[in-house]
Amino acid sequence: MLFNMVKRFAIMAVAVPLAAAGARKLSDRLEAKNGPSRGSRALRQGADFLGGLRGQQKKKRRFAW
Repeated sequence: MLFNMVKRFAIMAVAVPLAAAGARKLSDRLEAKNGPSRGSRALRQGADFLGGLRGQQKKKRRFAW
């Protein structure tokens, strides 16, 4: 049980940010080479989603108080 918690922590702490950074860098290179496209936009949205899983994005409030 402890091993599973450590494994889950390692995935969330290392693998997810690396995947998000890789997708963002690949998106930047594709846009620099070919211009904006559906694929580069999807990569960037995927990187944003992975960042949100880790808690990097601020939560949006329903009422901005």
